[in-house]
This record gives sequence, structure tokens and C-alpha cells, in this order.
Amino acid sequence: MLPLRRSFWPTGQLVNWSTFLSLLLAPLAVVAADKPNIILILADDLGGRDLACFGSKYHETPNLDRLAARGVRLTQAYSASPLCSPTRSSILTGQYPARTGITAPVCHLPMVQLEKSLGNNENGKVRVLVAESVTRLKPDYHTIAEALKASGYATAHFGKWHLGHNLKAGDTYEPRDQGFDLDWPHTPKAPGPGGGYLAPWQFITDPAIKDDAGRHVDERMADEAGKFIRASKGRPFFVNFWLFSVHSPWNARKDYIEHFKQKTDPANPQQNPLYAAMVKSLDDSVGRLLKHLDDSGEADNTIIVFWSDNGGYAYPPKKTDPDGYAEIPATSNLPYRSGKASLYEGGTREPGIVVWPGKVKAGATADFLMQSVDLYPTLLRAGGAAIKPDQKVDGLDQTEALLGGTSPRDRVFCHFPHGNATRDSVMDGFYAGTYVRKGDWKLLRFYARNDDGSDDLELYELNNDLGERRNLAKEKPELVKELNGLITDFLKDTEAVIPKLNPNFGKAAPKAPAKKKALAPDDLPGNWKNRAGKASVIDGALHIESKGADSFIGVGAGLTGGKAKLTFKLRTPQAGEGRIALLGAAGGAEILSVPYRTSGEAVWQTITVDLEPKQATSILRLYLPAGSAAVDLDDIVLTPAQGPARRWEF
Repeated sequence: MLPLRRSFWPTGQLVNWSTFLSLLLAPLAVVAADKPNIILILADDLGGRDLACFGSKYHETPNLDRLAARGVRLTQAYSASPLCSPTRSSILTGQYPARTGITAPVCHLPMVQLEKSLGNNENGKVRVLVAESVTRLKPDYHTIAEALKASGYATAHFGKWHLGHNLKAGDTYEPRDQGFDLDWPHTPKAPGPGGGYLAPWQFITDPAIKDDAGRHVDERMADEAGKFIRASKGRPFFVNFWLFSVHSPWNARKDYIEHFKQKTDPANPQQNPLYAAMVKSLDDSVGRLLKHLDDSGEADNTIIVFWSDNGGYAYPPKKTDPDGYAEIPATSNLPYRSGKASLYEGGTREPGIVVWPGKVKAGATADFLMQSVDLYPTLLRAGGAAIKPDQKVDGLDQTEALLGGTSPRDRVFCHFPHGNATRDSVMDGFYAGTYVRKGDWKLLRFYARNDDGSDDLELYELNNDLGERRNLAKEKPELVKELNGLITDFLKDTEAVIPKLNPNFGKAAPKAPAKKKALAPDDLPGNWKNRAGKASVIDGALHIESKGADSFIGVGAGLTGGKAKLTFKLRTPQAGEGRIALLGAAGGAEILSVPYRTSGEAVWQTITVDLEPKQATSILRLYLPAGSAAVDLDDIVLTPAQGPARRWEF
């Protein structure tokens, strides 16, 4: 009998492993002895060229390279979205984000919104109306975990979730509500490892989960998955191993950083030592997981899938730990254009690997199209699990293609109804749109981007122009018409929310996007003083290009003592922490500093900060989130303890 020992499962309680093993082996369903185990490894923000086996000459990924050698390397693998939560929902349900309505990574927000809709803007400041994303994966779906569990599998989720969290009794949005027997480290509302990857972990709320200082969370996660694999002996298991790596915060082991500093080549577009160190830790963790699998004796009966949820972050991090790497783009996805949050290839082209011993040819390379929605029907078939007849599945079963046959997929779609000209100027291709790729041709439809308010269409022949530099839309009008028709049919079938020109914009005829109006340092509207970076007003919002740490804007506060409140709308492409400071006098010492956190991912977030100064204050400073390259601000409201509130709109 196994001894009583401490196991860091979500509750933190002591687990008797012999008892737990017997529970796992209980006949919840008829279990076929020949059912393969399934491990689904999902990286966060890993680019299509970040692995050595996918072309990187800088990053070191020996474990994933060996994994690729054991199976097939997919060179035309796609995510369903250029951002994380939508792709994650596509994997669990087999449905496109356009259908589920989870089109932005907002599932950590407290607001529960279960129906997709188009945003509104009655004051006419926003030129293009974009979607309001669903903020929870509804329990109505028969998830991949629920289907496999019904087929006799033991199921466990490890790592990032970002598909919803429970706020009250009766809510059912977390992994253990969606078909998973176990969830470690149970951080359903964390968009990333806030505070850093290395122990002690600030983003994990279970006080029982501790480890040696400096240990990487994904490494520990691999060990916990290893325990689950061993405990599942005699029953097929499904391990949903969703790495926190390599999402921000930009934090890595110093010895790894030093190693990559020595091999940096200025001629190589991938040249950020800190990010390379993060990729190496990701690879270490995968290697550790595979070692546990090999030691269990189950490797020959285990399907392993490796994927990423969106493209690599091809932009400067702006804040790193340790310092010194903030202005070097985290990665390069070249030859793919752009990266995370973009509808160009760099935003959704992924490193795909599938291992299936005795079925998939080892060391193979395949160039058929496969998208994250396909994992649902493909893995359910492998596990002998049924797809519910009343659940629409957009994914296609790729079993025959993986075994060397023909793929049923000749096209992929991506609907991303978010972004605007401001975001596009920072992250190329971050503009509300939809694309279809059919064969080697890709058409992008950017909504209401033309001067007259019509959609802007771009056509690329990827086999000759992988970098999407030569727009052939004017040269091939018939092909544009055909592919644009496919997009229209797709949007209708999925009942997608379609961005459109704001009828209230300018209160007149359609206009071109507002030109940037540069502002002098002390020339912000409403008497705000700019101590950040370049500022401009675009589409009625204040856009600030942060100069880095300690960037702030300030205004006269005029607060007396007592409870006050500051609320504001903020949008930034990275998660981070800012703060509100109150000063007794200009240039004087701070008498109060209150932090706030942002979700990042470039969606509007309403921030509320409670202020309770003990004395009168004359200056309020709004420090921008650390690590953000660009910030949009709007609708700032300061409510004093007494007297009317002050509001600033831009």
C-alpha cells in the first residue's frame, strides 16, 4: 500500500494515494483496454518559428525536437484565433470562436456575459463598432473532457485555464465543472502567471502550494501531472497540460539568460536572451512531463499533441525581470508577418506536433491544413468518445490525414472582431477582421477600414508570398469575390458578430479614421500633465506611448480627507500593474499610493481604485501599467468624499 503523503491538489488536502487510485479505477463507464491515453500540451503565446524543429536558430528546444522526431511535424497548423481564450474554447468544444462568442481573452473579468453582441457607442467617438465578447465558456457545451470522461477516461487539467471562473454558488465555469476530475494549480481567473514564473508564486491562491524559491511553475506542474499519470494506471487518462509559458510577465532564470546572451547574433531576428530563456524553461517542463510518461510505461499507448494558442509576441516587452531586455522584441515569427493579436500569418500559424505510436509515422512532416478546432473530433474518435448529435462541431476529424491519408480540410477561417487603427499601428494586423485561407490563397476582410466606410480586402498567395507583402486583390477580382463569399457564408453559418461602421461616428457621413493629433507634454485635455511618452487623441481616446517605468499623467486633485474613488477605462496589449498616487503638493512626497492591475490583451477594462487620503491632497498621478508599450485611456472619473464628481473624456 502506498504511504500517506502530501499532494498539492487544488484543495491542498492530504491525499491517500491508494484510496485515490481505487477511486480512479472505479467503473464510471465501460473501459476498453486498447484505448490510448491522451496528453494535450498547449503553449501560451509560442510562435510558429520558436522551436528549433520549426526553424529557430537561437532557441534551444531539445525535448520538443525529440517529441517531433517521435511523430509528425505539422507545417500548416493554425490556431482558431490570434489571442488565447478564443483558441482555448475552440479546443474544448470543436467550435469556432465566432460561434461560441468567445472572441477576446476576457474570461478573467468579473462581469458574466454569456451572449455575444455588437458593442455600441452612442457618442460617436469610435469609428468602427466591434464585438462584445462572451466572458465565460457556457456549461451547455459537451467539452472534450466530458466526452472522454463518459468514454471511461480519467481527466485532469494542469495550468492556465482562462475560460471563466466562479463568483457564487451554482456557477459552473471552472475546469472541474467542465469535465475534469482534477485541476492544478487551480487558477481559473489568471490570464497569466502574475508576479512571475519562479516560486514563490503570487498568482496561486492555494496556500498549500509551495516550493523551493526559484522553481519554475511549469516544471512543478509536470511533476503533478506525473503523479496523476501514475495514479491512473489501468485506466486511460486525458491530461490537458496547458502551459503558462511563454506569456508575460517577462521573467526567466538568470543562468539561462546568461547562456543565451553569449550566443546572440545581431543578424538573427530572434535575439532576446530573456525570451529564449523562457522558451528553454517551457522545453524543460515538457521534457519533464515526457520523462514521467516514459517512466510510467504508458508512452507506447499515449497520443501526444503539442500546439500553441496564438502567434508569438513579436514586439518589445517594455518591462522585464531582470531588467535590460525590454526594448528587444520578444521573438520574431519571420517569415510570417506580425505576431500575436494579428490576422496575418504570424498571429495564427503554430508549431503543431502529433505523436501516436504505431499509428503516426515517426519523423514525418506533413503540410496539410489543420486547425485547433480539429483537435476535438480527432481526439474523440481516437478515444472512442461520442460527439453529441445536438452539438454543432466545426472541427474536422483529421485521423486519416495523420495516418498518411488525405485531409478533409481545404480551408481555414479566423474571425477576430476586435482591434482598430490605434492597435494596428502598434501590432500590425490588429484590426477587426476575418480571413479565409483556401489552398495557397488567403483573403483578409478588414471591416469598415476604407475611407468611405467599406471593408478593406487584402489577397495573398502564400506559397509565393509567405510574408503577405504583395496584395493581389486588385489583380484578381474574381478570386476575391469567391473567397469573400466564403467569408460571408462562414459568418452567416456561425452567427458571428460582425463589426461595422458606427452610424454615430462624427454624426455625419462616414469619415476616414481620425488623424493622430500629437500633444505637447503639458497639453493634455482637461489640464492633465503628461509625464509618460508621446500622446495623441485618436477616435476620442487618449493614446499614450509609454516611455517605460514611472510613466504617469497627473492632474490637480483638490481632495479633502475621506473616501474618494477614481474610475477609468484603460486598454493595453499587456497585463501589468500600475498605481494611483496622491501628493500633498506638486513635487512633494506621496501621501498615498494604491496599486491596480490590468488584464492586458488589448481590450477595454474599467478600473476602479478606492482612495482614502488622511489629509488634503492637491495632485493625483495615474501611473501607467509597468511593461505596457502603449496605453489607451478614456472616461476618467474622480469622485471626492464630498461634492460633485469630475469627469474627463477625450
